[in-house]
Amino acid sequence: MLQERHEKVKPAPILIRHGDTVKIISGRDKGKTGRVLTVDPAKRRITVEHANIIKRHTRPNPSKNIRGGILDKEGPIHVSNVMIVCPGCGKHARLGMSVTPDGTKVRVCRRCNATFEN
Repeated sequence: MLQERHEKVKPAPILIRHGDTVKIISGRDKGKTGRVLTVDPAKRRITVEHANIIKRHTRPNPSKNIRGGILDKEGPIHVSNVMIVCPGCGKHARLGMSVTPDGTKVRVCRRCNATFEN
C-alpha cells in the first residue's frame, strides 16, 4: 500500500517530431533554429541540426572505414529548451492537439491555430 503512493507519473508525450523546425530558447545556442534529427522520448531529449556541437574523439577503425580523430557532431538537447517554429506564423510557439471533423488528431499552433502536417 505504501508503494502505491510512490508510483511514477507518466510524463506528457513529446509533440516535437523528426523533421520539425525548432528554435532553441535556452543554453549556449540560444536563438539558433534548426531541424530535428532525432527524438528520444525516454530521456526527453532531441538532437537539433547545427546546434549543441560537441567534440567526439574517435579511434580509427579501418574495417569500418572510420578515419578517427576529433569529430564535431550534434549533441542532445532537453525538449524543454526548444520551441517549435510554426509554419503558419513563422514564430516559435507552443503546440496543442486538436481533433478534426473526420476524427484524426492533428498538432496545432497555440499562437495562430495553424495545423502541422503529421
